[in-house]
Amino acid sequence: MKTLSKENAEQTARHLAMAAQLIDDEPERAHEHALAASRRAGRIAVVRSTLAITAYGIGDFALALRELRTYRRISGKDDMIALIVDSERGVGRPDRALEEGHGVDRASLEPEVRVALAIAMSGARLDRGETELALGELEIPELDPDRAFEWSPALFSARAAVLEDLGRTEEAAFWTERAEVATSALGLDGQFDEMIVEDGLVEDFEDDDLEDEHDSSDTADDDFSDESEDEAAAEAGAEAVADAAESGEESAATAKEELAPAAATASDADDQPAPAAADSPELGGIEPPSGSPASDSSTASEA
Repeated sequence: MKTLSKENAEQTARHLAMAAQLIDDEPERAHEHALAASRRAGRIAVVRSTLAITAYGIGDFALALRELRTYRRISGKDDMIALIVDSERGVGRPDRALEEGHGVDRASLEPEVRVALAIAMSGARLDRGETELALGELEIPELDPDRAFEWSPALFSARAAVLEDLGRTEEAAFWTERAEVATSALGLDGQFDEMIVEDGLVEDFEDDDLEDEHDSSDTADDDFSDESEDEAAAEAGAEAVADAAESGEESAATAKEELAPAAATASDADDQPAPAAADSPELGGIEPPSGSPASDSSTASEA
């Protein structure tokens, strides 16, 4: 963003922020804001990633793929690999999706990215009718039923869904329960039930009209004091789009203190070290069904 003029950086940052706010409830409008940002700052990595995310949100997977590859080329990062895999699935290419997923070093990914990739890879296996292999894609070190991290509810729910497809209903019920307990422990239940968004930006996204329409908005952000603040706002907007439900270390620590055990008996996996990440709340023990991988956490291996 520092390569942009102050005025252009400010307007771009505002569009990214509005895309972040609208992505869940009004994806089409969020996409319009992302397009407006891309017209102003198409060579900025965070702008291309935001456009990719909003394109994915409206089901334009071909555009999402194009923007995701551009983002990866500009930034040199693989942190959007899960979305690339899922977008390949969206255009009907599960084989290509698996190739993309296997082409990255998973050990170098952040835990939340690695979990998202495992879920996407599992979905690609399901697309190919490989249900057992889909289950195997989810058997990663982060699959710890007795600790809750920000990624745990989605991972546990994905495993429950695959087990249900396999007819292993008892195990599916166990992981569904774990997902619910993790959600409650992290304080996520009901957190995003209602969000009021006032769109103070433009109705018409032509650059010539941007200034007047921003001035007439009651909810437009105050002018940024310098270009570094513009960059921070843009990056914050992109992070919010990528994961609106992300919880920090403090919320996890608070959840740990408040969480009550779900049953009197703790699982043997309590002693397993947590993955390298922020401290997480320990979940109340629920005895896994006989034969479930949860009964022996050492069986979980990275796909």
